[in-house]
Amino acid sequence: MPVTDVTRDLDNRTLTITAHFDSPVERVWQLYADARQLERVWGPPTYPATFVQHELSPGALSLYYMTGPDGDRFGGWWRIASVDEPGGFTFDDGFADNDLKPRDNMPVSHNAYSFVPDAGGTAATFVSSYDTAEALQQVLEMGIEEGATLAINQIDALLAAG
Repeated sequence: MPVTDVTRDLDNRTLTITAHFDSPVERVWQLYADARQLERVWGPPTYPATFVQHELSPGALSLYYMTGPDGDRFGGWWRIASVDEPGGFTFDDGFADNDLKPRDNMPVSHNAYSFVPDAGGTAATFVSSYDTAEALQQVLEMGIEEGATLAINQIDALLAAG
């Protein structure tokens, strides 16, 4: 399994996931830059994503929804803040309604994803921070830790497939 550690820090309002992939940094980057590849691993296996808009450039907006096993849809959005290809990117991630409009009553996470060469592959760090401890607690109760871990653990198979 790629995920090597998950750390919750309620005092600093962060969730940090570290992982190792047996592929070079450039290949891991491609997965996040290409919507068709990303949607195969964004979200847990039973909630695959569909990206209807995606671009990794500062200021760009990505829109997606995840479809559950019963056909229920859950929308989301990214606002890309910075890009350091292939070393990583930062973005805000929030919930969206069925029309993919941001839901103002739900937490927004501020994310920093970094990819560095390590032991013939890539060491990845995924840090999500929240404005309040309550916002972090809310998404933890919704299963974000388990969902993100399941999603990240799908990446190796996609990378191995080429």
